[in-house]
Amino acid sequence: MAGVKKFDKLVVCGVGLIGGSFALALRKAGLVNRIVGVGRRPEPLAKACELGLVDEISTDWASALQGADLVLLAMPVGQMDAVAAAIAPHLGPDTIVTDAGSTKRDVIEAIYRHLGHRLPNVVPAHPIAGAEKSGPVAARAELYAGRKVVVTPLPENRPEAIARVRDAWAACGAVLHEMSPQEHDRVFAAVSHLPHLLAFGLVHDLAGRANAEQLFSYAASGFRDFTRVAGSHPEMWRDICVANRHSLLAELDAYLSELAYLRALLVAGDGPALEAVFDDASRARNTWADKAFPATPSGE
Repeated sequence: MAGVKKFDKLVVCGVGLIGGSFALALRKAGLVNRIVGVGRRPEPLAKACELGLVDEISTDWASALQGADLVLLAMPVGQMDAVAAAIAPHLGPDTIVTDAGSTKRDVIEAIYRHLGHRLPNVVPAHPIAGAEKSGPVAARAELYAGRKVVVTPLPENRPEAIARVRDAWAACGAVLHEMSPQEHDRVFAAVSHLPHLLAFGLVHDLAGRANAEQLFSYAASGFRDFTRVAGSHPEMWRDICVANRHSLLAELDAYLSELAYLRALLVAGDGPALEAVFDDASRARNTWADKAFPATPSGE
């Protein structure tokens, strides 16, 4: 990217779909010279190196962080506290740290708890780009192209550090947004965390039934589309749901009220009222889809 200063050394903790795609995108943009991968297990690290996601791997934070310009924390959010504590003694005064966590309250608590001496350079963020597949083999340089990335700056952040984090995500092709951490967690509880919880719950329910094989044999595209996210990384979504449980519980309670209303309409056999609900939902969903995913003109 013209006018954007290169990162000499990028360190990625968690070299799966999110971290690996970030590394590939920055490499493709010519914005990084050297990439070091760090993680808990040797197998994903070795695969990331084999696939060219990273140039080298490390199990030692002191050596991994030496001379690092940018650190991306892309492991499951449940590991944030332990990782923040581990990197704290080894961060250089100019090293910028960001994350890719789907929740922010727990991440920021860990940042204040362990990285207080580096707050000007620790800029939380959340890329709104995922897939039901995970691991280094799922990583691709185009994952963030045209996708939203929400930056949730801290009051202590240096403007220069925020700008560098924004530059990195912009180089990945992302569309940048900013909001407070509190607003972030409320919004994503409704439009991301609750849908995942519902999809996991439905599949778990059906899979536990005596006739599960029969049920799945008749499931078609509607079931596939509704439950697609139930194929996502279980550990990651466990951590997200627990971390954002306060906002998620509020959304789940609201949804249970909606289900109770729909149940009452079914008990009463009230077809017109059901149709009115379905009509409102259909129009709202289609309006959103038309804006979020505009149709490509024929011939393009």
